[in-house]
Amino acid sequence: MSEHQNSEVITKEKIDKAINLLKSQKPKEREAVSDRETIKKMRRYIEKLTSDKYGYSYDEVSEMLKGLGINLSGSRIKYLIGELKKSSRRQQKTSSSDDKNRSSNPATETQLAVVNTASDEASSEPEESTVNSAKGKRKSKQPAPQQQQAESNL
Repeated sequence: MSEHQNSEVITKEKIDKAINLLKSQKPKEREAVSDRETIKKMRRYIEKLTSDKYGYSYDEVSEMLKGLGINLSGSRIKYLIGELKKSSRRQQKTSSSDDKNRSSNPATETQLAVVNTASDEASSEPEESTVNSAKGKRKSKQPAPQQQQAESNL
């Protein structure tokens, strides 16, 4: 590696000033935006136009956008809208399951433990039954009737 030719003394004061300068910088406005980000911003309007009320096809929306220099095919727009819907559903499921986990009731957990130990004493082995499936017969363990009744009481 080559040595720094113009070596000035870098003081702590210069470093502090440099840090403050770097911290104060705002994000640059990007000129180019990805396909996904483009459709994300326009999603509401595209869905409105492609609804039964307005009746436009994705190809027609694509043609409208081409006039503005946004070259996305109708199928690409439709695909990206679908992907955005999927990701928003995943986020909703995640947030709703987080809410359920946060509102866990310790008393209910204690009751479950008591019910489980009571049903374990009544029958230590679950009954076996034969279940028909498309591939043939197979044995599967199903809970004893007493255990099913105890679980349904919860």
